[in-house]
Amino acid sequence: MKSEAVTLSSGQAGAVRSGSQPVEHRGRGITLRVGAVTAFGAMMAAMKYASEHGVVPIEILFYRNLFSLPTIIAWILWSGGFSVVRTSRPGAHAARSILGLGVMFLTFMALSRLPLAEATVISFSAPLFATMLSALVLRETVGWHRWSAVAIGFIGVLIAVQPGGTELPLAGVAIGLTAALGTAVVVITLRQIGQTESAASTVFWFNIVCITATALPMPFLFKVHEPAIWMALVLGGLMGGMAQIMMTSAVRYAPVSVLAPFDYLQLIWAIFWGYILFSDLPAAPAIAGAALIASAGCYVVWRERKLNRPISGTPQRVV
Repeated sequence: MKSEAVTLSSGQAGAVRSGSQPVEHRGRGITLRVGAVTAFGAMMAAMKYASEHGVVPIEILFYRNLFSLPTIIAWILWSGGFSVVRTSRPGAHAARSILGLGVMFLTFMALSRLPLAEATVISFSAPLFATMLSALVLRETVGWHRWSAVAIGFIGVLIAVQPGGTELPLAGVAIGLTAALGTAVVVITLRQIGQTESAASTVFWFNIVCITATALPMPFLFKVHEPAIWMALVLGGLMGGMAQIMMTSAVRYAPVSVLAPFDYLQLIWAIFWGYILFSDLPAAPAIAGAALIASAGCYVVWRERKLNRPISGTPQRVV
């Protein structure tokens, strides 16, 4: 089908390059996407728990990537061995990884300063930034439908954060929005790298670069934590690795236009874990803002699918 051909993600492109044309199975793809969102929600909750108990963002970065490595290696071995991560573009991977590492650092900084649900709502602005960048950087045609959706989405962001009249720390909001903008830049970078590199290669080298870079300050930052904190760090890493694998695998079985709306389920998990772990419930403006952002994002997905065009603003996970 034409609409499916134009919505190949980096995961699907990698499958095509390796000679295994993905077979559509929408139920399986949706199940994997929901599983990925669930795992991401658990990862964010675990890392928020660690940050609330004195673990600094650099430590969280290191353990997030270290403890996700076993699942990524297992996935690579299952996918055909380390030959799938060979690359002829080490420079592109290094640049993408450094950028992604910075975004991940900002994400965990925002998470340490904001309630879980509000941090998640702010992260939903990443697809809005990605749509803007697709027009400004990639010179893609963005019609008034998408521009209108972007405007509505940013109104939702303003409602959620209530600038000037909210109890949310301004620094946390600013860091969260900067992380969302950085995520959008990573989306653009991944789209360019995905033309020649497989998803497995991108995920693996990103993980390796992040572990190497964050290991450098660890001799000065290492602390002996309580067992519950170590459990949160290990769980966060494992959940992060599993989420990356399921997110990548999902697009082998279903078009991005079908999968993207399910990303907004993460807000449900953020509310759930925020209440269970921290007794936090999001304020009404955060819920209203999230509804506007999700509605705008889903409208873009519906509109671009109707026109059989690629969806540049689809949420992509950096963490």
